[in-house]
Amino acid sequence: MTKKTQFQLSFMMFLEFFIWGGWFVTLGSFLGNNLGASGAETAMAFSTQSWGAIIAPFIIGLIADRFFNAERILGVLHLIGAFLMYQMSQSTEFALFYPYVLGYMIAYMPTLALVNSVSFNQMENPEKTFPLVRVFGTIGWIVAGLLISLVFKWDSMENLQQGMLSNTFTMVAIASLILGLFSFTLPKTPPKVSKDEKVTISDILGLDALKLLKDKNFLVFFLSSVLICIPLAFYYQNISPFLTEYQVENSTAWAALGQLSEVGFMLLLPFFFRKYGFKKTIMFGMLAWGIRYGLFAFGNAGDLFFMLAIGIALHGICYDFFFVSGQIYTDSKAGEKVKSAAQGLITLATYGVGMLVGFWVAGQIVDKNVLADGNHSWQDVWLFPAFFAIGVLVLFTIFFKHEKVEYKA
Repeated sequence: MTKKTQFQLSFMMFLEFFIWGGWFVTLGSFLGNNLGASGAETAMAFSTQSWGAIIAPFIIGLIADRFFNAERILGVLHLIGAFLMYQMSQSTEFALFYPYVLGYMIAYMPTLALVNSVSFNQMENPEKTFPLVRVFGTIGWIVAGLLISLVFKWDSMENLQQGMLSNTFTMVAIASLILGLFSFTLPKTPPKVSKDEKVTISDILGLDALKLLKDKNFLVFFLSSVLICIPLAFYYQNISPFLTEYQVENSTAWAALGQLSEVGFMLLLPFFFRKYGFKKTIMFGMLAWGIRYGLFAFGNAGDLFFMLAIGIALHGICYDFFFVSGQIYTDSKAGEKVKSAAQGLITLATYGVGMLVGFWVAGQIVDKNVLADGNHSWQDVWLFPAFFAIGVLVLFTIFFKHEKVEYKA
């Protein structure tokens, strides 16, 4: 891979996740402050991510893998996304906003697979070179948060009351337009499947990987992955309104601390994996979820703010130790024929089904904890996912039997 190609792929990843981090983190605050959305309506908006994850395999399997180059579809989807994102910035009520965010997520979620496909197609040793490219995605997410909080200050208390968060959608629309046009200059990534080759719904959804569920350990891991996404949804849906309601200045920049920790703990993952094995590593991840929400429940924006900061910083353990370890475990259990199908099935089950349920539950819990002044009893909101995560940890600990899993780094 040439230096030029590496730069192209790195810039693509930077914009891909700059776009996601540039609006998704502050979505909860935007919906509550700008559109007066309820917890249930906020859950509907966040659930579009799950619907996009469920529909994405059909777009990839039926179109990208058969008829058109991946980089061209990537470009078209981001151009569509730029239009929808601008329309979201102009929306003044939830009923008008929701169709745009649903359409946007259906267009965006397939691009997560497309950027990987474009990248892998140019790499001779993906296990060595892909992390060097993918890390720019995390950097893009962090930069988006820093721009919102420290440069433009759209999430400050004063600007929040003036509805300035709508500018995040305009910023992302411009970034989407740039990535849409830039995508047509990326290295060519032709279809992998002949248009004449028969592809079934089973192939697209990765249903061939269902046979892995006959393995008791994998079944326990699979169900735990779905269940842990319920407390995960609480974080994505509520972190921004939680911090802004506590009047934490630069809240989006503080939320980006989670992505910084993600980079650090990713480097520590091989050590934990080799030292403690798969089961204990994934247990650390689950335990971190429970601790994080406990810190959120009892911390505050005053003398106990350090508890909120630690809770955010635990994102690296929560995400890397569970999800990345889970991807490694899934790869080790799947045979060569169903490796991709198995990863697709886990993604569909977690980001699709698990988080869809999680966003709905989070919306119900938030609505039941609205105080008379319109604020929320956040302690009661966060205690639910804290106990739920610990419950999943207990079940996993009891039913998952130790087995050796090889870490391929």
